[in-house]
Amino acid sequence: MASMAILTRKCKPIFKTLNPKLITTYAFLSQEPQLADQSPPPPAASTAPLPPNPATGSPLYNENWRNPIPNISSATSPSLIPLGFSQSHASSRIQALSQTLDGESIMNLFANWMTSQRWSDIKQLFEFWIRSLDNDGKPNRPDVSLYNHYLRANLMMGASAGELLDLIAQMDDYTIAPNTASFNLVLKSMYQAKESEAAMKLIDRMIEIGKDSKVALPDDESFHFVVQLLLTQNQIDDALKYIDLTLKSGYMLSIEVFTECVKSCVNTGRLDTLVSIIERCKKMDQNKALCPPWNLCNYIMNVAMHTDNSELAYYGLEFMAKWIARGENARPPVLLSVDEGLIVKALTTAGRNYNSKLLDGTWAILKRSLRQKKVPSPESYLAKIFAYSSLGNLQKAFSTLHEFEISYVDSSKETEEELFSPFTSLYPLVVACSKDGFTTLDNVYYQLENLSRADPPYKSVAALNCIILGCANIWDVDRAYQTFSAMESSFGLTPDIHSYNALLCAFGKLHKRDEAVKVFEHLVSLGVKPNAKSYALLVDAHLIKRDLQAALSTISNMVVAGFEPTKDILKKVRRRCVREMDYESNDKVDSFAKDFKIRMGAENRQDTLFNLEFSTEYA
Repeated sequence: MASMAILTRKCKPIFKTLNPKLITTYAFLSQEPQLADQSPPPPAASTAPLPPNPATGSPLYNENWRNPIPNISSATSPSLIPLGFSQSHASSRIQALSQTLDGESIMNLFANWMTSQRWSDIKQLFEFWIRSLDNDGKPNRPDVSLYNHYLRANLMMGASAGELLDLIAQMDDYTIAPNTASFNLVLKSMYQAKESEAAMKLIDRMIEIGKDSKVALPDDESFHFVVQLLLTQNQIDDALKYIDLTLKSGYMLSIEVFTECVKSCVNTGRLDTLVSIIERCKKMDQNKALCPPWNLCNYIMNVAMHTDNSELAYYGLEFMAKWIARGENARPPVLLSVDEGLIVKALTTAGRNYNSKLLDGTWAILKRSLRQKKVPSPESYLAKIFAYSSLGNLQKAFSTLHEFEISYVDSSKETEEELFSPFTSLYPLVVACSKDGFTTLDNVYYQLENLSRADPPYKSVAALNCIILGCANIWDVDRAYQTFSAMESSFGLTPDIHSYNALLCAFGKLHKRDEAVKVFEHLVSLGVKPNAKSYALLVDAHLIKRDLQAALSTISNMVVAGFEPTKDILKKVRRRCVREMDYESNDKVDSFAKDFKIRMGAENRQDTLFNLEFSTEYA
């Protein structure tokens, strides 16, 4: 100690000569203390106010000026340097940079270090820089952007949300207010830690603060973290609340949030809510391009059609159309196509819900998927006919039938017979024609008659068959017979087996069994081969007249012709045998059932109704 005192006394005149008022932040340099005057001067009568303290905004000014080595262990120290940190552990280069860089230079340096993820260096340099003085001898004061770099460095180094909030609270010491970017860093930390309750409280606080100061209002990134966190934790109601706030604020939903929202709404059955969100996104320029992944679009379509939600099904098709367009514009192109089975389901959904928009959109998607390389399947045409028939648009329904006939004119005889049957595939069109009685039937007939004289002419046996069967449905055998006769005389067409079957149905419904038998014999005489429907209609005509022997004889002829009687035919005959108490005929029915391995089953419910005893007396 004595040697140090001697050395100090020897060096004292040198320090006084070189720099009598030396100020430094280095701990190992000595300073010459100056004695303060013990008796302060008396106050003046009128003293002008002093200028603002140059240390305002820097809580570390006193440490920089008076205490080069701060008391780190002090609990009241507002220093940002963590406990146990010492300058001896820091890089000398970073310490030197902190004394030479100004605010703009350190911002540029932080930008470079962020690209290389030098988070520890950013943190240390900032902590040294705020403890240093600038060129004017004033303490360095960070702005909010520079402070946000420090917050980001702490976040990337694993700081918790609580620690980040503590650092944000210390921004008041520098007279700077946190902005949206500051709180977003905390929200990101909460998102990583799955702290949903804290995230909701923080964003609600941001909304409250933003009412007075727009600086801290939540932006799209803020809502993204909160909504994504809530959706991953299945808090659907809260997530929908903040999605609504996002859209009301005019921000863009991220594709991750939109996709997760679609999944959650579909899985929880909130389809109407999803439709509302999609509609609102379509009205915003920044959100109308949102589109879930291709596989999710297929899932949306399946769920929407299963629940008969035609609006959601339409939006699902729109999303798929966007993917098809993107694939076609890609280089090399990626040709996406919608499964035709999905198209058939969408068309039938449009028919059940009377949604013409879904119908037109579905057919457009189908055409785009096929790319004119093949024609739509028969099921697609039939589903489209069903949809137009349900909508009551008979003109487009018959136009689709005409296109259907042109596409499958070269099909086999058996296939053509089944495709254009008014009893099965075209029956929705028959029902639509007979819905308003003879008025609609006559209008359709006259339109077909006019089209037969057009250029090029349109003549269709299948269309006329629908009219004949429609007349049979309204019990108008005269119109049915006139249409059948006009098929050859006015249209120049040859009736097919469906034409004769429709006429058989008309005569059978009006108990005109003899006329029905004559029609059957006439078609056989012309060389037209009866089908299973012809024999079934003739059996019905015999049963209406309660002629069991003739009905059984017709079934025998049906078997000889190579057709098998259906369970429905045998049950009708057996029911009539029971009513007429013809047990011999009933045994023949059982014999047919055993030969063709048909399990008839019991008819307890029908027998109960048949055995009811009605009385006019009151109970």
